[in-house]
Amino acid sequence: MKGLAIVNDPFKNKGTAFTKKERAELGLNGLLPPYVQTLDQQVEQTYAQFATKSSNLEKRLFLMEIFNENRVLFYKLFSQHVVEFMPIVYDPTIADTIENYSELFVQPQDATFLSIDDPDLIESSLEDAADGRQIRLIVVTDAEGILGIGDWGTNGVDIAVGKLMVYTAAAGIDPSQVLPVVLDAGTNNQQLLDDPMYLGNRHARIKGDRYYQFVDQFVQTAEKLFPNLYLHFEDFGRDNAANLLSKYQNKFTTFNDDIQGTGIIVLAGILGALNISKEKMTDQKYLCFGAGTAGAGITKRIYDEFLQQGLTPEEARKHFYLVDKQGLLFADDPTLTPEQKPFARSRSEFKNAASLTNLLSVVRAVQPTIMVGTSTQPGTFTEEVVKEMAAHTERPIIFPLSNPTKLAEAKAEDLIKWTRGKALVATGIPAADVEFDGVTYQIGQANNALVYPGLGLGVIASTAKLLNDEMISAAAHSLGGIVDPTQPGAAVLPPVSKLDRFSETVAQAVAASAVKQKLTREKITDVAVAIKETKWQPKY
Repeated sequence: MKGLAIVNDPFKNKGTAFTKKERAELGLNGLLPPYVQTLDQQVEQTYAQFATKSSNLEKRLFLMEIFNENRVLFYKLFSQHVVEFMPIVYDPTIADTIENYSELFVQPQDATFLSIDDPDLIESSLEDAADGRQIRLIVVTDAEGILGIGDWGTNGVDIAVGKLMVYTAAAGIDPSQVLPVVLDAGTNNQQLLDDPMYLGNRHARIKGDRYYQFVDQFVQTAEKLFPNLYLHFEDFGRDNAANLLSKYQNKFTTFNDDIQGTGIIVLAGILGALNISKEKMTDQKYLCFGAGTAGAGITKRIYDEFLQQGLTPEEARKHFYLVDKQGLLFADDPTLTPEQKPFARSRSEFKNAASLTNLLSVVRAVQPTIMVGTSTQPGTFTEEVVKEMAAHTERPIIFPLSNPTKLAEAKAEDLIKWTRGKALVATGIPAADVEFDGVTYQIGQANNALVYPGLGLGVIASTAKLLNDEMISAAAHSLGGIVDPTQPGAAVLPPVSKLDRFSETVAQAVAASAVKQKLTREKITDVAVAIKETKWQPKY
């Protein structure tokens, strides 16, 4: 490979950092300005250009240009500005790019687009996209259930691209070994179907057997082509996400971030909160508000922790209450999903069961100690609801997780004020410190990015054949133990500013669990060495 072919390859391009010797050997003389820059000089120059952009969307589009041109430069820049870049490269700015993907399309960012209308092209498409690279990690989405914004069809490929950026920036996953994939089964978003610029299949979503055959053909083909694959499912719809996880999790090394990842980070936040309050997990009452894919998945993860702490399934289920649009979920409701059914309550438990149709009435009846919101219903953790909860528990644990910002159930500042500093809070989006009564309260961000990169690094470094509940629990406990309970106003989760450090902490715990359970493809004698050898560094 020589000349323009190298300059146009983001994995090989160094731009102005090619030395004079390299320029001569690679046929680059005359293709670049004569001055040779260092990587640090490139980073300084690029950040100065980034700083001139007036909106987060413009900043993200600029960063994507750098990503498309030079992976080392992009990730070196990202590593030096993690806190600033996270909300731009991923959530919440990514919602804007998804909604405008077709209109803004310039390059596919090495993504693979697979159509349900052309299943015979799956294998050749994956081979062409890999282009001889050893793919170790795929993030795949059908974009039916993007949290907070719903069904965005092919536009949702950006969610897979963004996730993989965080994998590399946070945990050092080699960017040449990853592949974003979108499964285009159509869309039920009429806005997209009516948009003449839309780049995806222009028909309603295909359901049922044909859909599952399409997904299975992709999974089987990917596993055949890339035998050491870690397969990450992202933002599949409520009807399909749990079915796919159940189908593949005991056969391949798979992970569903919406079901498992969100559960891990919420469990870690709860463990951190209990580390501060000095209370026992098994003394808690858990209320889930918004019992869709994410809400039910989180509940299952917390329930599994109750089991690991010694409760029987019957004892553990008594601690859980699910609230959705119809109110408290009861077992006689014919619309319950398989994931909701284990936690639905009997009407005979409540004298006023018929009136438990809104959050406030349920909080009054149940008196939860933990309340987690995944409803995408803004402002529903009202002052009245929060004060009612706080009246019955000394340190209420309140996590309004819906994002983007406009969909959050409450603001961290209000939760601290309404509870007079007693609430232990985590939010789904970045939140500023809150000053109240002379104390600075740091707000943990229950963002999956705090856990899934380290989880992936641990799985890949250990060559794990499966990802199981013990490995997931190890990840949550490793994060929850980082909290400093002696600090007034301490956050229940570690800060994004230390993402690279605690991603390694998570990776160590996950890899050690895989080795202990003898789940590795290769013999791992030293987990720390395996992780160090797996991590990629952004350097020429």
